[in-house]
Amino acid sequence: MPHKNKLRLYGIKACDTMKKARTWLDQQGLNYDFHDYKSAGIDRTHLQAWCDEHGWQIILNRAGTTFRKLDESQKADLDQAKAIELMLAQPSMIKRPVLDLGDRTLIGFKPDTYAAALSGTN
Repeated sequence: MPHKNKLRLYGIKACDTMKKARTWLDQQGLNYDFHDYKSAGIDRTHLQAWCDEHGWQIILNRAGTTFRKLDESQKADLDQAKAIELMLAQPSMIKRPVLDLGDRTLIGFKPDTYAAALSGTN
């Protein structure tokens, strides 16, 4: 049974986790569009929706080098609005991948999570 919406995978091409997610989707024979937010950017609407769905603490990749290099003043008193501004300015701070299923999104890549969410879609 085909997936009702075309899958869209958001992330950065060179990222290892992205490569794993793309390989997994390819191995399942699932079609998806890839949106590289390092080259194509990302808009506030998507970030707002992802933060509303999962919480900005999940979407903002605070473990990454880009975030760790910020001034302490930029890291202080973070809230959703500030997190979205940081991610708009530097999309590499967005946790990846983000897989848009149409009615919801999956953040990060775990084969079991993808398999459960996408069972019966190819």
